Amino acid sequence: MKLPASSRPDQNWLRAFMFTIFGTTALVISYFPLYYKEIGFSSAQIGYLYAIGPLISMFSNMIWSYTSDKYRTIKRIMNILIIGQLVTMLILWQVASFGVVLITISLFYFFYYPVYPLADTMAIQTAQRYGRSFTVIRVFGSLGYAFFALGIGYAIGAAGASAALSIGIGIGVFTLICSFLIRDGVAAKSEPVELAALLKILRSKEILWFFGCTFCLAIAHRMNEAFLTLTLSGLGAGEGLIGWSLMISAASEIPIFFLLSKYGDKMKELPLLGFASLMFALRFLLMALASDPLSVLAVQSLHSITFGVFYVTAVRYITRIIPWQYRATGMALFIIFWSSVSGLLSGAFGGLLFEAAGRSSFYLLAALLSFAACLGFIYRHLFAKPEEMHTSGFGA
Repeated sequence: MKLPASSRPDQNWLRAFMFTIFGTTALVISYFPLYYKEIGFSSAQIGYLYAIGPLISMFSNMIWSYTSDKYRTIKRIMNILIIGQLVTMLILWQVASFGVVLITISLFYFFYYPVYPLADTMAIQTAQRYGRSFTVIRVFGSLGYAFFALGIGYAIGAAGASAALSIGIGIGVFTLICSFLIRDGVAAKSEPVELAALLKILRSKEILWFFGCTFCLAIAHRMNEAFLTLTLSGLGAGEGLIGWSLMISAASEIPIFFLLSKYGDKMKELPLLGFASLMFALRFLLMALASDPLSVLAVQSLHSITFGVFYVTAVRYITRIIPWQYRATGMALFIIFWSSVSGLLSGAFGGLLFEAAGRSSFYLLAALLSFAACLGFIYRHLFAKPEEMHTSGFGA
């Protein structure tokens, strides 16, 4: 079915917004650690700076997403969040002591993390409005991550890691422009959002089991994410090669997103989640064995069948088991488990483990956690009672 012409600017500005916010992701996740290293912070200090973000996001995700559900607006919340990011990056640009950086980056994370569950919620709603697949919009996030990961790598290679914040401010300005041009993703009329009903949904066995397995896998994923650039740097890779590594991982998602948009609905979610977790275990085992930067680059291609499969399938699962009027809050809870609590633990203890036990032991632990998540998803698929598999009945 041909879409009306009026829908094209709506979707295109949202695609541009997804493209740029994941440029910020590439910068924060992959190049901020190099910036911290350049201004003299230790691996443990970098771990603490990484960990404080997930701690802040545990509260900020819920505050902003529940506010979005409550007041039925995503766009206005996005505007506030992007402005907050820009202001805090400008402040961060001027400071260098660990204590002041810790406080400033905490403020930045308060505005940074909630953007992603809200953007995914808007993408889901926009896709449903026009009869499109969520992945057709979300894939632009992967394209943005790949583009900026490579481009920022070369820019920092030429100008030094101190240029990271200048680049971030430039990306933020364009993101802010896009945030004013996207169409709000929440319907004007909906059933009222009630905290008691939300809590009833979240206490269901299906959701608790899903979040538990996700949390286990997420710790492993965030361990790798936090220390990948430091691993490459320790193996002798330059900033350009680090950029290629990040680009390869992000670009590998794209064909998987399109395949899942076409065929994913024909496969059950829990076996797919179990498969992705098993591939995560293989990926981290290979990372433990890698001995040079080119080996790490080869392992990065597994990002497609690990994160790519897991994320799209997890979002589909959430949209099935959580009623639509609570979807922004549901996505926020997913991000809390996938990024916040797991990132807090992986950042705080991962840095200490990385320093004390070394890279191989670090990645072997990540592989074991991933395999445990695989067993959890498969067990749930095989042994769950039929009456526990339909939580979408709560007010859907």
